[in-house]
Amino acid sequence: MKCPYCSYDESKVIDSRPADDGERIRRRRECLRCSKRFTTYEVVETIPLIVVKSDKSREPFERDKLLRGLLRACEKRPVPLKTLETAATEIEVSLQNSLDREVTSKEIGEYAMDALRKLDEVSYVRFASVYRQFKDINTFMEELNKLLSEK
Repeated sequence: MKCPYCSYDESKVIDSRPADDGERIRRRRECLRCSKRFTTYEVVETIPLIVVKSDKSREPFERDKLLRGLLRACEKRPVPLKTLETAATEIEVSLQNSLDREVTSKEIGEYAMDALRKLDEVSYVRFASVYRQFKDINTFMEELNKLLSEK
């Protein structure tokens, strides 16, 4: 870290402690040339995840939007909110861990359907019917038959 007083490149850390509820780390440093002390803050650098929608428009990924979709599918179902929050976090982590900074809305929908399939079959079918835009009762029955054949 470069000293703000003499621009020397070497300093030693005297004290480190969390700041802002653990979101940053505050470090007290001492320059090895002029011995003056200064404070730095270390922050995790995040690269935003961009969602490419079906109309090719782009927008930043919003975990809350994903969670709202999961909640809507699970309305009046015995799925605890905590479980849905965990599912949304797992999906977000999977997306962040991929090397791609752009992800399609279709991929996010597939992740959500996989999570719902494991949690509650009725919620899964609700989500799939909207997400896959079932046109008629036959498409709906095909999805139900797939679900039944997996059992």
